[in-house]
Amino acid sequence: MAGRDKFKVIKPLLNIWCYLFMILPRFICEFLWCVLMPFNGLLSKAIRYLIIKAKAKKVGDNLSIGANTLIKNWKNFSCGDNVSIHENCIVDCDAEISIGNNVSIAHATSLVAANHTWNDASIPIKYNPITKLGIVIHDDVWIGCGVRILDGVTIKRRSVVAAGAVVNKNVGEKSLVGGIPAKLIKKI
Repeated sequence: MAGRDKFKVIKPLLNIWCYLFMILPRFICEFLWCVLMPFNGLLSKAIRYLIIKAKAKKVGDNLSIGANTLIKNWKNFSCGDNVSIHENCIVDCDAEISIGNNVSIAHATSLVAANHTWNDASIPIKYNPITKLGIVIHDDVWIGCGVRILDGVTIKRRSVVAAGAVVNKNVGEKSLVGGIPAKLIKKI
């Protein structure tokens, strides 16, 4: 049985538990997330799902979040149905990160929705203003392992980002991109 089919079976039970996580204080949810971070079992994934479903902007059905994955600033995170974020990912939602339906994000990937500027030479770069444009990943996208997606990027429908790529510009629909920085390899 596929994961999405298993999810349909237990969804009524998860909905009941989700209400409990909505009323739990944020610090308790953060503590639970940290305690369960190294574990990849079904129960750990279910609790991570309940926490993010209760605290994020919007979360669809069947979101799987792997072990050692950190999602910062939950209030700026949204995703659709059938999304998998595999192990050791960082999703830094300083600005909004929106993920569509049927998206797979492979292990060790980073989504960083903020960027330093360096326009004011009178102060160190680390104290210059930060841009917060956000990241949008449309439906039916596959992000390979070790990818870095930077602030302001939109990845259009049915695209693939090759392993190890650094994406600093928008990716068109039905595209395979790869490299540092990511460039179009071919249309798919």
